[in-house]
Amino acid sequence: MSFKIAIIGAGSVGFTKKLFTDILCVPEFRDIEFALTDVSEHNLGMIKAILDRIVEANKLPTKVTATTNRREALEGARYIISCVRVGGLEAYADDIRIPLKYGIDQCVGDTICAGGILYGQRNIPVILDFCRDIREVADTNAKFLNYANPMAMNTWAAIEYGKVDTVGLCHGVQHGAEQIAEVLGAKSPSELDYVCSGINHQTWFIELRLNGRPIGKDELVAAFEAHPIYSKQEKLRIDVLKRFGVYSTESNGHLSEYLPWYRKRPDEITRWIDMSDWIHGETGGYLRYSTETRNWFETEYPQFLEAASKPIDPARRSNEHASHILEALETNRVYRGHFNVKNNGVITNLPQDAIIESPGFVDRFGINMAAGITLPEACAATCMASINVQRMSVHAAIAGDIDLLKLAVLHDPLVGAVSTPEEVWQMVDEMVVAQAQWLPQYADAVPAAKERLSKSKVKTREWAGAARRSVRSIEELRAEKAALKQAG
Repeated sequence: MSFKIAIIGAGSVGFTKKLFTDILCVPEFRDIEFALTDVSEHNLGMIKAILDRIVEANKLPTKVTATTNRREALEGARYIISCVRVGGLEAYADDIRIPLKYGIDQCVGDTICAGGILYGQRNIPVILDFCRDIREVADTNAKFLNYANPMAMNTWAAIEYGKVDTVGLCHGVQHGAEQIAEVLGAKSPSELDYVCSGINHQTWFIELRLNGRPIGKDELVAAFEAHPIYSKQEKLRIDVLKRFGVYSTESNGHLSEYLPWYRKRPDEITRWIDMSDWIHGETGGYLRYSTETRNWFETEYPQFLEAASKPIDPARRSNEHASHILEALETNRVYRGHFNVKNNGVITNLPQDAIIESPGFVDRFGINMAAGITLPEACAATCMASINVQRMSVHAAIAGDIDLLKLAVLHDPLVGAVSTPEEVWQMVDEMVVAQAQWLPQYADAVPAAKERLSKSKVKTREWAGAARRSVRSIEELRAEKAALKQAG
Protein backbone atom coordinates (compact mmCIF):
# COMPACT_ATOMS: atom_id res chain seq x y z
CA MET A 1 0.00 0.00 0.00
CA SER A 2 1.10 3.54 -0.66
CA PHE A 3 -0.63 6.59 0.77
CA LYS A 4 0.23 9.75 2.69
CA ILE A 5 -0.26 10.57 6.36
CA ALA A 6 0.17 14.17 7.51
CA ILE A 7 0.89 14.87 11.18
CA ILE A 8 0.11 18.42 12.32
CA GLY A 9 1.92 19.37 15.50
CA ALA A 10 4.55 16.74 14.77
CA GLY A 11 6.91 18.69 17.05
CA SER A 12 5.22 16.80 19.91
CA VAL A 13 8.25 14.57 19.53
CA GLY A 14 7.54 11.66 21.85
CA PHE A 15 3.94 11.25 20.77
CA THR A 16 4.76 11.54 17.07
CA LYS A 17 7.43 8.84 17.44
CA LYS A 18 4.88 6.55 19.13
CA LEU A 19 2.29 7.05 16.36
CA PHE A 20 4.95 6.53 13.68
CA THR A 21 6.28 3.26 15.09
CA ASP A 22 2.75 1.99 15.79
CA ILE A 23 1.72 2.56 12.18
CA LEU A 24 4.84 0.89 10.85
CA CYS A 25 3.99 -2.22 12.88
CA VAL A 26 1.37 -2.90 10.19
CA PRO A 27 3.25 -4.86 7.47
CA GLU A 28 1.20 -3.36 4.63
CA PHE A 29 2.17 0.19 5.66
CA ARG A 30 5.93 0.03 5.13
CA ASP A 31 5.76 1.91 1.80
CA ILE A 32 3.73 4.95 2.92
CA GLU A 33 4.70 8.61 3.29
CA PHE A 34 4.68 10.63 6.50
CA ALA A 35 4.50 14.40 6.06
CA LEU A 36 5.41 16.21 9.29
CA THR A 37 4.41 19.81 9.91
CA ASP A 38 4.76 22.14 12.88
CA VAL A 39 5.26 25.84 13.61
CA SER A 40 8.61 25.02 15.24
CA GLU A 41 11.46 24.29 12.82
CA HIS A 42 13.60 23.25 15.79
CA ASN A 43 11.16 20.55 16.93
CA LEU A 44 10.56 19.44 13.34
CA GLY A 45 14.26 18.93 12.86
CA MET A 46 14.49 16.81 16.00
CA ILE A 47 11.57 14.54 15.18
CA LYS A 48 12.57 14.11 11.54
CA ALA A 49 16.06 13.02 12.59
CA ILE A 50 14.56 10.46 14.96
CA LEU A 51 12.12 9.07 12.36
CA ASP A 52 14.82 8.98 9.67
CA ARG A 53 16.98 6.96 12.06
CA ILE A 54 14.10 4.51 12.63
CA VAL A 55 13.56 4.11 8.87
CA GLU A 56 17.28 3.56 8.28
CA ALA A 57 17.71 1.10 11.15
CA ASN A 58 14.76 -0.98 9.98
CA LYS A 59 15.71 -0.78 6.26
CA LEU A 60 12.27 0.55 5.32
CA PRO A 61 11.14 2.25 2.10
CA THR A 62 9.02 4.66 4.19
CA LYS A 63 9.29 8.31 3.15
CA VAL A 64 9.48 11.07 5.79
CA THR A 65 9.24 14.77 4.94
CA ALA A 66 9.09 17.81 7.22
CA THR A 67 7.92 21.34 6.53
CA THR A 68 6.50 24.37 8.29
CA ASN A 69 4.23 24.82 5.23
CA ARG A 70 1.07 23.09 6.42
CA ARG A 71 -0.71 23.05 3.06
CA GLU A 72 2.31 21.40 1.48
CA ALA A 73 2.22 18.67 4.13
CA LEU A 74 -1.54 18.16 3.69
CA GLU A 75 -1.48 18.00 -0.09
CA GLY A 76 -2.84 14.62 -1.17
CA ALA A 77 -2.89 13.22 2.38
CA ARG A 78 -5.39 10.43 3.01
CA TYR A 79 -5.11 10.74 6.79
CA ILE A 80 -4.37 13.84 8.85
CA ILE A 81 -3.45 13.48 12.53
CA SER A 82 -3.48 16.53 14.80
CA CYS A 83 -1.66 16.71 18.13
CA VAL A 84 -1.25 20.50 18.37
CA ARG A 85 -1.04 22.63 21.50
CA VAL A 86 -1.86 26.16 20.38
CA GLY A 87 0.03 28.71 22.45
CA GLY A 88 2.38 26.06 23.82
CA LEU A 89 3.42 26.07 27.45
CA GLU A 90 3.37 29.87 27.57
CA ALA A 91 -0.39 30.08 27.07
CA TYR A 92 -0.95 26.96 29.13
CA ALA A 93 0.79 28.58 32.10
CA ASP A 94 -1.81 31.37 31.99
CA ASP A 95 -4.61 28.76 31.88
CA ILE A 96 -3.44 27.66 35.32
CA ARG A 97 -2.04 30.89 36.80
CA ILE A 98 -4.88 33.33 36.16
CA PRO A 99 -7.76 31.15 37.45
CA LEU A 100 -5.77 30.55 40.64
CA LYS A 101 -6.06 34.29 41.34
CA TYR A 102 -9.81 33.71 41.54
CA GLY A 103 -9.60 30.57 43.68
CA ILE A 104 -9.92 28.01 40.86
CA ASP A 105 -7.42 25.21 41.40
CA GLN A 106 -6.95 22.95 38.34
CA CYS A 107 -4.82 19.84 38.00
CA VAL A 108 -4.79 19.75 34.19
CA GLY A 109 -7.07 22.44 32.77
CA ASP A 110 -7.27 21.16 29.19
CA THR A 111 -10.85 19.89 28.79
CA ILE A 112 -13.32 22.24 30.46
CA CYS A 113 -12.96 24.44 33.56
CA ALA A 114 -11.46 27.90 32.97
CA GLY A 115 -8.23 26.63 31.42
CA GLY A 116 -9.83 24.09 29.12
CA ILE A 117 -12.36 26.60 27.81
CA LEU A 118 -9.65 29.13 26.93
CA TYR A 119 -7.58 26.33 25.42
CA GLY A 120 -10.54 25.64 23.16
CA GLN A 121 -10.78 29.30 22.18
CA ARG A 122 -7.14 29.18 21.03
CA ASN A 123 -7.53 25.89 19.22
CA ILE A 124 -10.79 26.27 17.33
CA PRO A 125 -9.73 28.99 14.85
CA VAL A 126 -6.65 26.91 14.06
CA ILE A 127 -8.71 23.71 13.73
CA LEU A 128 -10.93 25.49 11.19
CA ASP A 129 -7.82 26.52 9.24
CA PHE A 130 -6.74 22.87 9.21
CA CYS A 131 -10.17 21.86 7.93
CA ARG A 132 -10.10 24.46 5.16
CA ASP A 133 -6.74 23.15 4.00
CA ILE A 134 -7.95 19.55 4.21
CA ARG A 135 -10.98 20.34 2.06
CA GLU A 136 -8.86 22.21 -0.49
CA VAL A 137 -5.66 20.17 -0.89
CA ALA A 138 -5.93 16.79 0.89
CA ASP A 139 -7.28 13.58 -0.62
CA THR A 140 -10.98 13.82 -1.54
CA ASN A 141 -11.93 11.27 1.12
CA ALA A 142 -9.42 12.40 3.74
CA LYS A 143 -10.06 11.50 7.37
CA PHE A 144 -9.04 13.86 10.19
CA LEU A 145 -7.90 12.14 13.40
CA ASN A 146 -7.82 14.65 16.25
CA TYR A 147 -5.72 13.83 19.31
CA ALA A 148 -5.56 17.43 20.56
CA ASN A 149 -7.41 18.69 23.62
CA PRO A 150 -9.93 19.93 24.43
CA MET A 151 -11.06 16.84 22.56
CA ALA A 152 -14.82 17.42 22.46
CA MET A 153 -14.61 21.11 21.51
CA ASN A 154 -12.01 20.56 18.79
CA THR A 155 -13.91 17.63 17.30
CA TRP A 156 -17.23 19.50 17.56
CA ALA A 157 -15.79 22.47 15.65
CA ALA A 158 -14.16 20.27 12.97
CA ILE A 159 -17.36 18.32 12.30
CA GLU A 160 -19.94 21.09 12.65
CA TYR A 161 -18.06 24.04 11.18
CA GLY A 162 -15.00 22.53 9.47
CA LYS A 163 -17.14 20.08 7.46
CA VAL A 164 -14.42 17.44 7.50
CA ASP A 165 -14.74 13.70 8.23
CA THR A 166 -13.37 13.76 11.79
CA VAL A 167 -12.90 11.37 14.69
CA GLY A 168 -11.47 12.31 18.07
CA LEU A 169 -9.07 9.89 19.76
CA CYS A 170 -7.99 9.51 23.38
CA HIS A 171 -6.42 6.74 25.48
CA GLY A 172 -8.34 7.26 28.73
CA VAL A 173 -10.62 4.28 28.20
CA GLN A 174 -7.72 1.89 27.61
CA HIS A 175 -5.89 3.09 30.71
CA GLY A 176 -9.00 2.79 32.87
CA ALA A 177 -9.64 -0.75 31.62
CA GLU A 178 -6.06 -1.75 32.41
CA GLN A 179 -6.52 -0.44 35.94
CA ILE A 180 -9.78 -2.36 36.47
CA ALA A 181 -8.25 -5.57 35.11
CA GLU A 182 -5.34 -5.19 37.51
CA VAL A 183 -7.42 -4.69 40.66
CA LEU A 184 -9.63 -7.65 39.72
CA GLY A 185 -6.55 -9.87 39.44
CA ALA A 186 -6.71 -10.49 35.71
CA LYS A 187 -3.62 -12.03 34.12
CA SER A 188 -4.10 -9.79 31.08
CA PRO A 189 -6.29 -6.76 30.26
CA SER A 190 -7.74 -8.88 27.43
CA GLU A 191 -9.64 -10.90 30.05
CA LEU A 192 -11.78 -7.84 30.76
CA ASP A 193 -14.72 -7.10 28.47
CA TYR A 194 -16.55 -3.84 28.94
CA VAL A 195 -18.89 -1.19 27.60
CA CYS A 196 -17.57 2.29 28.30
CA SER A 197 -19.54 5.33 27.19
CA GLY A 198 -20.05 9.03 27.86
CA ILE A 199 -18.03 12.04 26.72
CA ASN A 200 -14.28 12.47 26.52
CA HIS A 201 -12.67 12.39 29.97
CA GLN A 202 -16.09 11.56 31.44
CA THR A 203 -16.64 8.07 30.09
CA TRP A 204 -18.13 5.43 32.35
CA PHE A 205 -17.63 1.66 32.56
CA ILE A 206 -21.33 0.83 32.51
CA GLU A 207 -20.82 -2.91 31.94
CA LEU A 208 -17.91 -5.10 33.08
CA ARG A 209 -17.21 -8.79 32.57
CA LEU A 210 -14.08 -10.65 33.63
CA ASN A 211 -13.69 -13.86 31.63
CA GLY A 212 -17.42 -13.69 30.95
CA ARG A 213 -18.43 -13.16 34.59
CA PRO A 214 -20.36 -9.93 35.35
CA ILE A 215 -18.62 -7.57 37.78
CA GLY A 216 -20.86 -5.48 40.05
CA LYS A 217 -20.29 -2.27 41.95
CA ASP A 218 -19.61 -3.88 45.35
CA GLU A 219 -16.96 -6.22 44.00
CA LEU A 220 -15.24 -3.40 42.13
CA VAL A 221 -15.27 -1.07 45.15
CA ALA A 222 -13.79 -3.81 47.34
CA ALA A 223 -11.10 -4.55 44.75
CA PHE A 224 -10.01 -0.90 44.51
CA GLU A 225 -10.06 -0.37 48.28
CA ALA A 226 -7.91 -3.46 48.75
CA HIS A 227 -5.31 -2.38 46.20
CA PRO A 228 -2.18 -1.08 47.99
CA ILE A 229 -1.55 1.75 45.48
CA TYR A 230 -4.85 2.68 43.83
CA SER A 231 -6.65 2.86 47.17
CA LYS A 232 -4.42 5.87 47.93
CA GLN A 233 -4.05 7.40 44.45
CA GLU A 234 -7.68 7.13 43.35
CA LYS A 235 -9.61 8.19 46.45
CA LEU A 236 -11.86 10.57 44.52
CA ARG A 237 -12.58 8.08 41.72
CA ILE A 238 -13.44 5.42 44.28
CA ASP A 239 -15.80 7.83 46.04
CA VAL A 240 -17.53 8.59 42.74
CA LEU A 241 -17.74 4.83 42.06
CA LYS A 242 -19.46 4.32 45.41
CA ARG A 243 -21.98 7.09 44.77
CA PHE A 244 -22.60 6.67 41.03
CA GLY A 245 -22.27 2.89 40.91
CA VAL A 246 -19.85 2.93 37.95
CA TYR A 247 -16.15 3.70 37.51
CA SER A 248 -14.91 6.71 35.52
CA THR A 249 -12.16 6.38 32.95
CA GLU A 250 -10.44 9.57 33.93
CA SER A 251 -7.64 9.96 36.43
CA ASN A 252 -8.18 11.18 39.97
CA GLY A 253 -6.85 14.66 39.15
CA HIS A 254 -8.65 15.03 35.83
CA LEU A 255 -12.01 13.83 37.15
CA SER A 256 -11.82 16.26 40.06
CA GLU A 257 -11.91 19.20 37.64
CA TYR A 258 -15.19 18.23 35.96
CA LEU A 259 -17.24 17.99 39.14
CA PRO A 260 -18.33 20.82 41.46
CA TRP A 261 -17.72 18.94 44.69
CA TYR A 262 -14.08 17.98 45.29
CA ARG A 263 -11.86 20.96 44.37
CA LYS A 264 -13.91 23.92 45.57
CA ARG A 265 -12.14 24.31 48.95
CA PRO A 266 -8.39 23.93 49.60
CA ASP A 267 -8.91 21.58 52.53
CA GLU A 268 -11.14 19.39 50.37
CA ILE A 269 -8.54 19.29 47.58
CA THR A 270 -5.84 17.93 49.86
CA ARG A 271 -8.27 15.40 51.27
CA TRP A 272 -9.07 13.81 47.92
CA ILE A 273 -5.85 13.98 45.93
CA ASP A 274 -2.56 12.10 46.11
CA MET A 275 0.84 13.71 45.51
CA SER A 276 2.77 10.62 44.42
CA ASP A 277 2.39 11.70 40.79
CA TRP A 278 0.98 14.76 39.01
CA ILE A 279 -2.01 12.93 37.53
CA HIS A 280 -3.60 12.26 40.91
CA GLY A 281 -4.62 15.86 41.57
CA GLU A 282 -1.60 18.13 42.06
CA THR A 283 -2.23 21.83 41.34
CA GLY A 284 -1.03 22.54 37.81
CA GLY A 285 0.34 19.02 37.73
CA TYR A 286 0.23 18.52 33.99
CA LEU A 287 1.85 21.91 33.38
CA ARG A 288 4.74 20.92 35.64
CA TYR A 289 5.03 17.51 34.01
CA SER A 290 4.94 18.99 30.50
CA THR A 291 7.59 21.55 31.37
CA GLU A 292 9.88 18.93 32.88
CA THR A 293 9.35 16.61 29.91
CA ARG A 294 10.25 19.35 27.43
CA ASN A 295 13.38 20.27 29.38
CA TRP A 296 14.38 16.62 29.76
CA PHE A 297 13.94 15.88 26.07
CA GLU A 298 15.94 18.92 25.00
CA THR A 299 18.81 17.91 27.27
CA GLU A 300 18.74 14.17 26.67
CA TYR A 301 18.05 14.35 22.91
CA PRO A 302 21.22 12.44 21.89
CA GLN A 303 20.04 9.45 23.92
CA PHE A 304 16.59 9.59 22.28
CA LEU A 305 18.24 9.69 18.86
CA GLU A 306 20.44 6.73 19.71
CA ALA A 307 17.43 4.72 20.93
CA ALA A 308 15.79 5.25 17.53
CA SER A 309 18.31 2.84 16.03
CA LYS A 310 16.58 -0.14 17.63
CA PRO A 311 14.40 -2.44 15.47
CA ILE A 312 10.64 -1.85 15.51
CA ASP A 313 8.98 -4.52 17.66
CA PRO A 314 5.33 -5.20 16.70
CA ALA A 315 4.84 -6.81 20.12
CA ARG A 316 5.39 -3.36 21.65
CA ARG A 317 2.77 -1.63 19.51
CA SER A 318 0.80 0.70 21.78
CA ASN A 319 -2.95 0.78 22.33
CA GLU A 320 -3.29 4.26 20.81
CA HIS A 321 -6.21 4.04 18.38
CA ALA A 322 -4.67 5.66 15.29
CA SER A 323 -2.66 2.76 13.87
CA HIS A 324 -5.46 0.28 14.54
CA ILE A 325 -8.04 2.49 12.82
CA LEU A 326 -5.84 2.92 9.75
CA GLU A 327 -5.18 -0.81 9.66
CA ALA A 328 -8.90 -1.60 9.79
CA LEU A 329 -9.81 0.96 7.12
CA GLU A 330 -7.06 -0.16 4.74
CA THR A 331 -6.94 -3.94 5.30
CA ASN A 332 -10.50 -4.68 6.55
CA ARG A 333 -9.12 -6.30 9.72
CA VAL A 334 -11.86 -5.27 12.13
CA TYR A 335 -10.92 -3.11 15.13
CA ARG A 336 -13.03 -2.33 18.18
CA GLY A 337 -12.30 0.88 20.05
CA HIS A 338 -13.82 3.95 21.68
CA PHE A 339 -14.20 7.00 19.47
CA ASN A 340 -15.24 10.64 19.78
CA VAL A 341 -17.97 11.37 17.25
CA LYS A 342 -21.20 13.35 16.97
CA ASN A 343 -23.85 11.57 19.03
CA ASN A 344 -26.69 11.24 16.49
CA GLY A 345 -28.57 8.80 18.70
CA VAL A 346 -25.65 6.62 19.83
CA ILE A 347 -26.28 7.54 23.49
CA THR A 348 -30.01 7.86 24.02
CA ASN A 349 -29.96 10.27 26.95
CA LEU A 350 -27.39 12.79 25.68
CA PRO A 351 -28.05 15.55 23.09
CA GLN A 352 -27.85 14.71 19.38
CA ASP A 353 -25.26 17.42 18.67
CA ALA A 354 -22.89 16.48 21.50
CA ILE A 355 -19.51 14.89 20.86
CA ILE A 356 -19.66 11.57 22.67
CA GLU A 357 -17.00 8.93 23.35
CA SER A 358 -18.41 5.44 22.93
CA PRO A 359 -17.67 1.97 21.49
CA GLY A 360 -17.44 1.41 17.77
CA PHE A 361 -16.07 -0.98 15.18
CA VAL A 362 -13.86 -0.08 12.22
CA ASP A 363 -13.57 -1.91 8.91
CA ARG A 364 -13.18 -0.86 5.28
CA PHE A 365 -16.64 0.73 5.43
CA GLY A 366 -15.56 3.18 8.13
CA ILE A 367 -16.25 3.72 11.82
CA ASN A 368 -19.50 2.07 12.88
CA MET A 369 -20.75 3.06 16.33
CA ALA A 370 -22.73 0.76 18.64
CA ALA A 371 -26.02 2.68 19.01
CA GLY A 372 -28.74 2.62 21.63
CA ILE A 373 -26.61 3.01 24.78
CA THR A 374 -28.30 4.60 27.81
CA LEU A 375 -26.10 6.02 30.56
CA PRO A 376 -27.01 5.79 34.25
CA GLU A 377 -28.85 8.99 35.15
CA ALA A 378 -26.11 10.44 37.37
CA CYS A 379 -23.51 9.88 34.64
CA ALA A 380 -25.75 11.51 32.04
CA ALA A 381 -26.39 14.49 34.33
CA THR A 382 -22.67 15.01 34.91
CA CYS A 383 -21.95 14.74 31.18
CA MET A 384 -24.78 17.16 30.39
CA ALA A 385 -23.23 19.88 32.56
CA SER A 386 -20.02 19.63 30.54
CA ILE A 387 -21.79 19.35 27.18
CA ASN A 388 -23.64 22.61 27.78
CA VAL A 389 -20.34 24.32 28.59
CA GLN A 390 -18.69 22.79 25.52
CA ARG A 391 -21.50 23.90 23.20
CA MET A 392 -21.39 27.50 24.43
CA SER A 393 -17.60 27.49 24.24
CA VAL A 394 -17.58 26.30 20.64
CA HIS A 395 -20.20 28.87 19.62
CA ALA A 396 -18.28 31.64 21.42
CA ALA A 397 -15.05 30.65 19.66
CA ILE A 398 -16.70 30.63 16.25
CA ALA A 399 -18.39 34.01 16.74
CA GLY A 400 -15.68 35.70 18.81
CA ASP A 401 -18.43 36.48 21.34
CA ILE A 402 -16.79 37.39 24.65
CA ASP A 403 -20.14 37.66 26.43
CA LEU A 404 -21.04 34.09 25.45
CA LEU A 405 -17.54 33.01 26.45
CA LYS A 406 -18.12 34.45 29.93
CA LEU A 407 -21.43 32.61 30.19
CA ALA A 408 -19.71 29.38 29.20
CA VAL A 409 -17.10 29.83 31.94
CA LEU A 410 -19.80 30.83 34.44
CA HIS A 411 -21.67 27.57 33.77
CA ASP A 412 -18.58 25.40 34.23
CA PRO A 413 -19.28 23.16 37.27
CA LEU A 414 -16.05 23.84 39.18
CA VAL A 415 -15.87 27.53 38.29
CA GLY A 416 -19.49 27.96 39.42
CA ALA A 417 -18.72 26.22 42.71
CA VAL A 418 -15.82 28.60 43.46
CA SER A 419 -16.36 31.99 41.82
CA THR A 420 -18.97 34.74 41.71
CA PRO A 421 -20.27 36.17 38.41
CA GLU A 422 -18.23 39.35 38.94
CA GLU A 423 -15.08 37.30 39.41
CA VAL A 424 -15.79 35.21 36.31
CA TRP A 425 -16.36 38.30 34.17
CA GLN A 426 -13.05 39.81 35.25
CA MET A 427 -11.15 36.52 35.00
CA VAL A 428 -12.26 36.00 31.40
CA ASP A 429 -11.28 39.57 30.53
CA GLU A 430 -7.87 38.96 32.07
CA MET A 431 -7.36 35.67 30.25
CA VAL A 432 -8.44 37.07 26.87
CA VAL A 433 -6.10 40.04 27.24
CA ALA A 434 -3.18 37.84 28.36
CA GLN A 435 -3.70 35.42 25.44
CA ALA A 436 -4.74 37.91 22.77
CA GLN A 437 -1.99 36.83 20.38
CA TRP A 438 -3.63 33.39 20.08
CA LEU A 439 -7.23 34.65 20.03
CA PRO A 440 -7.72 36.47 16.70
CA GLN A 441 -11.51 36.17 16.90
CA TYR A 442 -11.49 38.38 20.03
CA ALA A 443 -9.28 41.14 18.62
CA ASP A 444 -12.14 43.64 18.64
CA ALA A 445 -13.04 42.74 22.24
CA VAL A 446 -9.56 43.19 23.72
CA PRO A 447 -9.51 47.03 24.03
CA ALA A 448 -12.79 47.07 25.97
CA ALA A 449 -11.57 44.20 28.16
CA LYS A 450 -8.41 46.16 28.98
CA GLU A 451 -10.53 49.19 29.84
CA ARG A 452 -12.73 47.17 32.19
CA LEU A 453 -9.68 45.64 33.88
CA SER A 454 -8.23 49.09 34.51
CA LYS A 455 -11.38 50.07 36.43
CA SER A 456 -12.22 46.79 38.11
CA LYS A 457 -12.56 46.56 41.87
CA VAL A 458 -12.83 42.78 42.05
CA LYS A 459 -10.19 41.51 44.45
CA THR A 460 -7.78 38.75 43.47
CA ARG A 461 -4.95 37.01 45.26
CA GLU A 462 -1.59 35.57 44.35
CA TRP A 463 -2.07 31.90 45.17
CA ALA A 464 0.03 28.92 44.13
CA GLY A 465 -2.85 26.53 44.81
CA ALA A 466 -3.60 23.92 47.43
CA ALA A 467 -0.99 21.41 46.28
CA ARG A 468 1.63 22.99 44.02
CA ARG A 469 5.09 21.61 43.34
CA SER A 470 8.02 23.36 41.73
CA VAL A 471 9.38 22.30 38.35
CA ARG A 472 12.30 19.94 38.95
CA SER A 473 15.71 20.61 37.44
CA ILE A 474 17.41 18.24 35.02
CA GLU A 475 19.78 17.23 37.80
CA GLU A 476 16.86 16.36 40.09
CA LEU A 477 15.19 14.35 37.33
CA ARG A 478 18.41 12.44 36.63
CA ALA A 479 18.85 11.64 40.31
CA GLU A 480 15.26 10.44 40.60
CA LYS A 481 15.51 8.23 37.51
CA ALA A 482 18.79 6.76 38.78
CA ALA A 483 17.21 6.00 42.17
CA LEU A 484 14.24 4.30 40.53
CA LYS A 485 16.53 2.23 38.33
CA GLN A 486 18.61 1.16 41.33
CA ALA A 487 15.47 0.26 43.26
CA GLY A 488 14.58 -2.18 40.56
